[in-house]
Amino acid sequence: MGENPAKNHYAQLNQGEENEMEIFGYKTQGCRKALCIAGYFLSCGALLLLFYWKPEWDVWANCIRCSLEEADVVLLRTTDEFRIYSRKTVTWISVSALIQSRLNYPATAVEDSIFSKAIMKPSLQVKSIQVQRIRYVWNIYAKQFQKVGALEDHHTCSAIHAKFGSGLTCNEWNVRKVICGPNTIDVPVIPIWKLLIKEVLNPFYVFQLFSVCLWFAEDYMEYATAIIIMSLLSIFLTVYDLRQQSVKLHRLVESHNNIMVTVCRNKEGDSCFQELESHHLVPGDMLVLKEGKTLLPCDAILISGQCIVNESMLTGESIPVTKTHLPQADNFKPWRMHCAEDYKKHVLFCGTEVIQTKADDTGVVKAVVLRTGFNTAKGDLMRSILYPKPMNFKLYRDALRFLMCLIAFAAIGMIYTVCVFALNGEEAGEVVKKSLDVITIAVPPALPAALTTGIIYTQRRLKKKGIFCISPQRINMCGQLNLICFDKTGTLTEDGLDLWGLLPCERNCFQDIHSFPADHSLPWGPVFRAMAVCHSLIVWEGKIQGDPLDVKMFEATNWVIDDSSGHQIEGQGSTHATVVRPGPKASSAPVEGVAILHQFPFSSALQRMSVIAQEIGGEQQVFTKGAPEMVAMLCRAETVPLNFESKLLLYTAQGFRVIGLACKSLQAGKQSTDLTREEVESDLTFLGLLIMENRLKRETKPVLEELSAARIRSVMVTGDNIQTAVTVAKNAGMISPTNRVILVEANKIPGSFSASITWKPLEKNKPEDYRGLAKAMGLEPRSPRVFTSALPVDDSPPTTERRIGLALASGQYHFAMSGKSYQIVAQHFRHLLPKLLLNGTVFARMSPGQKSSLVEEFQKLDYFVGMCGDGANDCGALKVAHAGISLSEQEASVASPFTSRTPSIACVPELIREGRAALVTSFCMFKYMALYSTIQYLGVLLLYWQLNAFGNYQFLFQDLAITTVIGVTMSFTGAYPKLVPYRPPSQLISPPLLLSVVLNILFSLSMQVFGFVVVQEQPWYSKTDIHSACLSVNNHVENSSSISSLGLRGMRDGAHGQTDNGYKSYENTTVWLLSTINCLIVALVFSKGRPFRQPIYTNYVFILVLIGQLGVCLFLVFADIDDLYSKMDLVCTPTTWRISMVIMLAVTLAASFLVEEAVIENRPLWLLLKKTFRYHSKSHYKRLQRVLEQDSAWPPLNETFFSDSVAISVEGSMGGHSNPTFDSNEDTL
Repeated sequence: MGENPAKNHYAQLNQGEENEMEIFGYKTQGCRKALCIAGYFLSCGALLLLFYWKPEWDVWANCIRCSLEEADVVLLRTTDEFRIYSRKTVTWISVSALIQSRLNYPATAVEDSIFSKAIMKPSLQVKSIQVQRIRYVWNIYAKQFQKVGALEDHHTCSAIHAKFGSGLTCNEWNVRKVICGPNTIDVPVIPIWKLLIKEVLNPFYVFQLFSVCLWFAEDYMEYATAIIIMSLLSIFLTVYDLRQQSVKLHRLVESHNNIMVTVCRNKEGDSCFQELESHHLVPGDMLVLKEGKTLLPCDAILISGQCIVNESMLTGESIPVTKTHLPQADNFKPWRMHCAEDYKKHVLFCGTEVIQTKADDTGVVKAVVLRTGFNTAKGDLMRSILYPKPMNFKLYRDALRFLMCLIAFAAIGMIYTVCVFALNGEEAGEVVKKSLDVITIAVPPALPAALTTGIIYTQRRLKKKGIFCISPQRINMCGQLNLICFDKTGTLTEDGLDLWGLLPCERNCFQDIHSFPADHSLPWGPVFRAMAVCHSLIVWEGKIQGDPLDVKMFEATNWVIDDSSGHQIEGQGSTHATVVRPGPKASSAPVEGVAILHQFPFSSALQRMSVIAQEIGGEQQVFTKGAPEMVAMLCRAETVPLNFESKLLLYTAQGFRVIGLACKSLQAGKQSTDLTREEVESDLTFLGLLIMENRLKRETKPVLEELSAARIRSVMVTGDNIQTAVTVAKNAGMISPTNRVILVEANKIPGSFSASITWKPLEKNKPEDYRGLAKAMGLEPRSPRVFTSALPVDDSPPTTERRIGLALASGQYHFAMSGKSYQIVAQHFRHLLPKLLLNGTVFARMSPGQKSSLVEEFQKLDYFVGMCGDGANDCGALKVAHAGISLSEQEASVASPFTSRTPSIACVPELIREGRAALVTSFCMFKYMALYSTIQYLGVLLLYWQLNAFGNYQFLFQDLAITTVIGVTMSFTGAYPKLVPYRPPSQLISPPLLLSVVLNILFSLSMQVFGFVVVQEQPWYSKTDIHSACLSVNNHVENSSSISSLGLRGMRDGAHGQTDNGYKSYENTTVWLLSTINCLIVALVFSKGRPFRQPIYTNYVFILVLIGQLGVCLFLVFADIDDLYSKMDLVCTPTTWRISMVIMLAVTLAASFLVEEAVIENRPLWLLLKKTFRYHSKSHYKRLQRVLEQDSAWPPLNETFFSDSVAISVEGSMGGHSNPTFDSNEDTL
């Protein structure tokens, strides 16, 4: 039964967000519920179990459809490809005790508040549901469920100051507290009994329970007991692991749940301060931040004063961040839209630590609570761990299909069993037992446990290499990775920057370069002042802390930060200003010090930061630093040198990081706090370029070369300058020296909805290209004197054109583009995006949201994408990639599936190697388990023909001594040290694998049937006398047994002892010995070594196990010990027949080994077959590659295209798995 979205019955929850869901309304019906309860009892709980596995069936059976307004039960369905259902009960929250009359609660009169829109009159109740720890209430007017626990987005800056500036009244606070719930990120430690029940109700364990009950009914005690012990061990290990994770998460958040905070309460127009525990906070509360370190228990908007915060929990970088207060702008725009990309500079995030507060004229630092509980940035991070995105991997889908095939196979066996035994007059109960037993033979109960052991061993090997994994099922996925996105700074290059040089500018001309470290110190002047004050550094725990670039720049001046409590600055009143003064080693300066009065913090969207500073006793000045192309745009044209672009490209082309500096003087008498950022950052004077060196890490180049040799694509995704990124990519080996780099530049056309896109070749050291690339780096020409518009490269020499043509024809070209261009392409040139991504290697100036979006776009092309970053700004991309590898051990990296202890990309090939080995091990295990169960199944069905079967100890030996031990030790084989240029197959249902399984089944069937038939043709064979072959041996007591005297006893009726229990026969002995040793042959043949795993002989434990098992089996073949044979239900056969069986096994081994090596593992043969039958990969990117190879017009060099269609909405195309509470507006650049 499916869903038919009818009016009012269906709606969408969290539309456009990462956790978007469909919601359906249902009403419980009494008679349906009564029928279901009767069904639970009649089915002995089986129906209840089915409803537990399928919650949608539970709702459909118990309830009838209705509108969401009337619903008492809702059914939720995810909108992704998995369409996962969940059931939630609607609850009612009563606020009648808090609101005696409408007048008692002034906020109910405010119609724009969700709290007033949710309270139903006259019952004064609120209808709510809780989904993934977030509470939603029913909006009576909008007729939909809406989130509570967050301040509404529609408030303007002035409204936030006016409505919440003096705090909430007690009544408002009480109502909000009841509706929103406590402000806690509560991750309780799950009780062991709950974890146990959840694990035991897994379908696999339910099947095992069924198998065990059946075996006990047939007196097959030993193996049933062994399976119980193994299952309990597996359950306890899983429960222990889950419990440890639960405890770890609980400890991670418990520190934020109970902090004493000071809030401001509005009592009859007067504000008063009140201390309370943080779990009582509600959205709209006014927090008062005191001096000293404070952990933030919620997200809050700073409305007065300034804070310095350590945000390492969110970004992974322990760099203090400056937060400024929300301006009191009087306009109609919502506060977030008014602040645009800079809104985060006013928000204090939950879980971060305030390390310093600076009050303004009011004397207190205040913040309005924005979000509480799981709505906060920290809560969102926790929810991403508690509710991870399900994985879509072919192996897991194929595994289910594989089990379905085995069940179908078992069904045929059941029909055969019923026919054979029923026709021979067997009792109905015995027939049922035997037919059910066929399922437990054909479907191996030990398969999931065997697969899990393989992953556990790989996880342990990774841990030894310093790679930690919180999502073990992703290890197999690492074996399929064929594209890795790398962050640049801190990942490919060293974390810190070294100051290389300073290129000062005077009277619009660049002066001689000043190199570092220099013999002589920098002379006093505007450039020196800019380096001394244009930063956001603080003194924290006795050390200068901040951005590494700022630290290096400031250290070069030899000045110090005087961080005393407050400074009286002339004309500014009492202001907490940071003052910098000359240090002991500083060159003489004509000033006592410089005070930093106001900061406009660095914004990744604006690519710059500014400060207003004042020399002690001097005038106020503005200093700006940032991306050179951005800073130059803000400067007066006459102050920027004419050779600005060529000088910039000269340094960026060598891989240097270049920073532009600028300044201007402010009019006297103006309060620094009254000026807007736009006023401050205009008509600046260009001061020069600061050149920083960012060295490649030692291991970067060899790792990228190894990945390239293995045909794994490397892509750079960075926030740095495009030219610097291209140079680093060339130096690192991502782009080979013979390959061409084509710059893709997209721009919006002013005053219209269309955009343009241009392709330009990056030609090294060509002056005309320097000019042409000014716009490509985001420079909008302000004056023709300074910036020359893009020149066509048609005048390049014929040899260059020919070289470009050859490189392009062979596909040896790389696209480079900025985040701005990527955004415009995704909006206006959606059809070109896949073509650009196919050869896109460098993506520069990318925001966190764009990084996530890029990873998702690569995944849409059927790439298996890995993301490697240092955790700073990469959280979203690390989460959404198939394998996210964080090089940071900060808390932010908990969302990443893999974390490397050593901050080096050497972990990437290591992870791929182990992933490939784990994937191949999984395939080997599947094949072995399929063959083991099929061999046993065929043997049993053959013996059923004679109303015989294997004895208990025969089953026990095969199941426990052979298969269980092999299942545990086969996975010990390590990964092969060399990455080969192809990947293991990604699916079980692949021709080589299926052929391997089918051929080996045929070999086993042929051998068993041959043995079964031929033994009956032997001269010594007798149906009635099982000792006829060895009459002369060992003076046997005659104990003949005819078919009629077998009594058609149960297959595993355990009448133990020295007597004949009805299993002994020549056919039984032959088939059992052949099938047992056949299991060893299959284990050996299927244990693949090279090219993905080390040779099988390196797995000493496995080899010793096989040798030991083979020795025992051969002993059983050739030994003739009465007691042993009697216990194992074997009979004595002539030596010649025993040798014949060994020859049969040797032939089977030779045939199986030959087929596996010469056909199944013969890669050239399969490639030839693919070519002969014209088989092409169905991967989207492969299909696109074939199309582009035929397209001579691609890429269109030096051409400009225009979009004429209306743009796709940014929200739709830039979804990205970013942290919505922390990073929601990154994509509006």
